[in-house]
Amino acid sequence: MRATMPCLHGHGHGGKAVCAVAGCLAFVTFLVVALDPRTRASSWFLSSSSSSSPGVFSPLLPTARGSNGGSGASGGPLLATSSDGAGGDSGGKNSTGKEVLFTGGGGRDPLVASFANADSGYVDDQPPHVSVAPAPSPAPESGFDDAATLGGVIEVVPVIQQRRRNVKLERLELGLAKARSVIREAIRNKDNRPPLTDKDYVPVGPVYRNAYAFHRSYLEMEKLFKIYVYEEGEPPVFHDGPCRSIYSTEGRFIYAMEMENRMRTTDPELAHVFFLPFSIVKMVKMIYEPNSHDMSPLRRTVFDYIDVLSTKYPYWNRSLGADHFMLSCHDWGPYVSSADGHLFSNSIRVLCNANTSEGFNPSKDVSLPEINLRSDVIDKHVVGGPSASQRPILAFFAGGDHGPVRPVLLEHWKGKDDDVRVSEYLPQGVSYIDVMRQSKFCLCPSGYEVASPRVVEAIYLECVPVVIGDDYVLPFSDVLNWSAFSVRVSVPDIPNLKRILAGVSPRQYIRMKRRVRIVRRHFMVNGPPQRFDVFHMILHSIWLRRLNIRLHGED
Repeated sequence: MRATMPCLHGHGHGGKAVCAVAGCLAFVTFLVVALDPRTRASSWFLSSSSSSSPGVFSPLLPTARGSNGGSGASGGPLLATSSDGAGGDSGGKNSTGKEVLFTGGGGRDPLVASFANADSGYVDDQPPHVSVAPAPSPAPESGFDDAATLGGVIEVVPVIQQRRRNVKLERLELGLAKARSVIREAIRNKDNRPPLTDKDYVPVGPVYRNAYAFHRSYLEMEKLFKIYVYEEGEPPVFHDGPCRSIYSTEGRFIYAMEMENRMRTTDPELAHVFFLPFSIVKMVKMIYEPNSHDMSPLRRTVFDYIDVLSTKYPYWNRSLGADHFMLSCHDWGPYVSSADGHLFSNSIRVLCNANTSEGFNPSKDVSLPEINLRSDVIDKHVVGGPSASQRPILAFFAGGDHGPVRPVLLEHWKGKDDDVRVSEYLPQGVSYIDVMRQSKFCLCPSGYEVASPRVVEAIYLECVPVVIGDDYVLPFSDVLNWSAFSVRVSVPDIPNLKRILAGVSPRQYIRMKRRVRIVRRHFMVNGPPQRFDVFHMILHSIWLRRLNIRLHGED
């Protein structure tokens, strides 16, 4: 199996990008100085009145964007507080032992999924400036969520003295309301309907929380979903990203979105969501001064970019950023997104670093798979693997000793057991891929950050992934039933790894391995993208979160 994805980016629909460093820096300079913060567009903040009944909104006065939404063009680091949805603690260390300027609230069960009910959204940790309306509970045992309580649709209502109807927005919301209804019906009737027909693929089986509802939702997305990519910004910082590196998921998505024809629209009035096409990886390369430990230029670039968009267009302000999304696979994605409080708290953040201890909120944010691509071609050697009988090694890990999890793993298992083969470095001449192909289970411990490319590498090679860590929200977990094809081990259980994995019966292991092969299609990088692959699964996760937001058609 060979899938190609050229590492050339276009600006807009297939345009050829000329990425000059001088041009990039000139544009960044323009962003920093062009707009006076005092001339920002107004946005509308909402809060629930304590004296109001549920679903009744209490408006506040309009406030200039940035007064509660970020640090300003020249301000210092934003220390997130409970009022802006990132928790009330500043400073300290996160779950990976890394020094952070903020810690996150909303540390939910990683398997809590917004797909349990097409109308369900925030449960306990509501984002600021938006109110949550009660939603009907889903049918019992819907298969999408393990949560006992469910929230409602986020309703964003701009409040001004003279309201006028926005017919186009009302039409968009009507279409989404119909999609919610269809998906809710699919959730209720998952056991009473035959699988939907599909010329390419029909999701079935226990690898999905609810295969029927997922398929119905996916088809609704293909029929309805429209994405607007802001044209502002020049490569390489905007409309560009790495295609070959541990951060390649970021660049591949940006490239695929630039080339997308089916769900991308050039008319923002027809868009359900708006993509902010900046690359934090490229910012680090082009703007960050190495070893300076000063990320303020990156945050300033993001803040000023949103400032430009919110001044030029009405869409950011009308939704408080709730129908906008950013995407980053860089470790600094969560922190750089805090440049704007609305971006951090309200927008859909698609992040590889899906760490609940850094403010990742599974009900609005999307976990982005980390895929380490070393070339434009996914070679057949890294896809597929031998049968269970040809895998003599019980478990395998080789990797750097960093973060709080791996030292524990290495201390207990490094060079101590032939069945659980754990090492920091492989002997010269030994192939990492070949050892994975000989292993039944592939250990995927968190490092400096919670995400690991080993999860997808294991899936490619049909090695059952063993995720070791406590705060990582696994990709597509609102759709995929990870417990059916992977093992999750907490850090305190590392000494018991062999007992846990040896306790999986041969029959159960064969089932898990077969399921890994089934879900592999959802993590494949194809060029051009194909239905149900990783690009479309990312879009589907964004689609689900957009279904949780209802904008009122009044300007």
